[in-house]
Amino acid sequence: MFLAGLPASPGVASPDDARSGGRPGVALERLDRGLVAAATSEGVFLSWRLLGPEASGHSATGLTGTDFAVYRDGRRIATVTDSTNYLDRSGTTTAKYRVASLVRGVAAARSAEVSAWSAGHYELPLRKPADGVTPAGEAYTYSANDMSVGDVDGDGQYEYVVKWDPSNSKDVSQVGYTGNVFIDTYELDGTLRHRIDLGVNIRAGAHYTQFLVYDFDGDGRSEMMVKTAPGTKTIRYGRDGDVVSQRFITMPRADVRAGHAHSDDYRLSAAGYYDHVVEMFLGWHRHPEVVAGNWPATLEEAFGIAPAYAYPLSRADAEALADHFMDVYAPSRSARNNLRAFAGFILDGPEYLTVFEGATGRELQTIPYRPGRHDDGLMWGDYAMARIEPGNRVDRFLAGVAYLDGRRPSAVFARGYYTRSTLVAYRWDGRRIVQDWSVDSGWTPMTNPFNDSPHGRDGTDPEFGTLTTQGFHSLSAADVDGDGRQEIVYGGATIDHDGSLLYSSFGVLPEGSAAPGQRARLGHGDAMHVTDINPDRPGPEIFTVHEGGTSAPYGMAMRDAATGEVLFGTYSGRDTGRGMIGDVLPQVRGIESWASMPGGSEALGLHTATGQATPGPIPGTNQSIRWAADLTTQIVNGALEVTPTIDDWQRGTLLTAEGTRTNNGTKGNPSLVADIFGDWREELLLRTVDSSAIRIHVSTEVTSHKLYTLMHDPQYRVEVARQQTTYNQPSYPGFYLASDTDWARVPLPGRRS
Repeated sequence: MFLAGLPASPGVASPDDARSGGRPGVALERLDRGLVAAATSEGVFLSWRLLGPEASGHSATGLTGTDFAVYRDGRRIATVTDSTNYLDRSGTTTAKYRVASLVRGVAAARSAEVSAWSAGHYELPLRKPADGVTPAGEAYTYSANDMSVGDVDGDGQYEYVVKWDPSNSKDVSQVGYTGNVFIDTYELDGTLRHRIDLGVNIRAGAHYTQFLVYDFDGDGRSEMMVKTAPGTKTIRYGRDGDVVSQRFITMPRADVRAGHAHSDDYRLSAAGYYDHVVEMFLGWHRHPEVVAGNWPATLEEAFGIAPAYAYPLSRADAEALADHFMDVYAPSRSARNNLRAFAGFILDGPEYLTVFEGATGRELQTIPYRPGRHDDGLMWGDYAMARIEPGNRVDRFLAGVAYLDGRRPSAVFARGYYTRSTLVAYRWDGRRIVQDWSVDSGWTPMTNPFNDSPHGRDGTDPEFGTLTTQGFHSLSAADVDGDGRQEIVYGGATIDHDGSLLYSSFGVLPEGSAAPGQRARLGHGDAMHVTDINPDRPGPEIFTVHEGGTSAPYGMAMRDAATGEVLFGTYSGRDTGRGMIGDVLPQVRGIESWASMPGGSEALGLHTATGQATPGPIPGTNQSIRWAADLTTQIVNGALEVTPTIDDWQRGTLLTAEGTRTNNGTKGNPSLVADIFGDWREELLLRTVDSSAIRIHVSTEVTSHKLYTLMHDPQYRVEVARQQTTYNQPSYPGFYLASDTDWARVPLPGRRS
């Protein structure tokens, strides 16, 4: 293994101390030294962790605390005090390296021995799932997709959790079958511990599966929480790679009594969907919204045709109305509506939330997923817009981790964000799943579920009604109000740590918009970034982009994270699909922000932390990375079949990752960007072109800045856990980190300010 062990010794943080980060009492991982060595043209570059509790003070260039001795082949070759990296200009790829913490100048705990990565990067071997064929006879293959990390066995080293996506993975609005989704857990040497096969009843696509890898119960070993269904099973492997066992999750007794089984297949064929519509129409007269008089009493009225049938409908009449709906009404609403081809979706059947043991994949507990889908999207507005998309708004999922009580991590799972918007927070106490709180906007009222505009309309709940249409394709956890507890930043709104609504942000529509002078939600968007962006203002800020076009007050907006107040913004009148932040202009105070329209053909400009626009082009918007020695921000570019690069806005390309690819189509996301070992900078994890391995790149620029591992900052650590969620967003610390960082303001983990 390339990561070095760190036994508890004098001068080294104890297991209890090393689990603290950010604020006293916050439970974080006890990590080892994380030593890594990489060959460069100038010698061998070494990088290792400063643990959070080892930081004791501040200097002009970083933090003070534990100093280190560097050893090559058993001989001490250097003492490092101002950083946690070193360039051995006389080093070779055959040399063996260690580092040791110094206590009053004397070497204490020595790390395990490592050798240099001869290629300057490391490849984690993968075991690709077998190809498959859909019920429609379509062949598909697999590629490695999003990743997460967690210490599943408590040895201080991360294991690597890899999601496999089939080549027919779909957006929730796209028709067709998908292959199964698999989630693997690997050691760094490529040993496959186990594979979770989510089964045929979990559709493949960015919006369906978020997998949270975290030590939820504080026992030093990570668990995984993920949405499951009948057919989900764990496959365990031995050290020789052979399958040791296969075991399905435990279905609730009520579902077993109801006749559900792991052999069930709830994927709808086109014929099955037609039958589904017929059954829905047969029960129209009994629908609660019809009975209450909120919806048309007849389907003819809903479709705008003359009355022709008696209710309750006969099957023949329900089929006649289904034919009219699919062949006449739906195409009249949009030429893209082809409901006769609607297949591959999962609109009914049990849904679960399962906790798996990280080390073995053993199921620890399975409960019903809350809230359930209720229906195929009819109440969620999936039939109301011009584009009729059953199973779309109802199956929009989000997930994240948050320290809601300031001490213990909770898992947050969300469903829906365009219309009805829901969130549920859970704790895993080592024995059972305990609900912290739940949030529900209530249904978005509609006058006609087949012809209405439910977006931007309040839900029925008196507290959370304004949450509708505020959710993004991601969420963040951050202590926005400085009370030591993390809130859930839910796009255009924020949920307080106790599950109450902190605020829902609105703005005034400007001239040229759909309704000048009217107050409107900031609304849904694709990209969101939460951290201390302006160091001259108290607390963090939120930068978001919005896709509401002429119905949204801003295409991009900077908000005060504590109050939701818009500090500055730009109206676009267009779907503003991409946005990013980063310190790309080190000569300018604060962190910059920028946004672009879909396709990147039009930009809303580069803005300073105070909102001053800088004319001209903008950096990329796919993903950022802390790669440089000077604390500036770099951008990971490259999508689809383009070779990924790391680019600095002023210095140009710093790395070309030949032989690798990003994920998620035009989103161009790496599998993971995170501080998984070495110093405070982030590593770049990409799949190889053939998905035979994950290639890990480490920055080898020598830095003179000393900072504890970002994984010992509570906000950054939970951001890494949620990075794989839907439209992957970068991970940010809970403090200002840029080229002009005032180190006296960087929190010292485990110490009271």
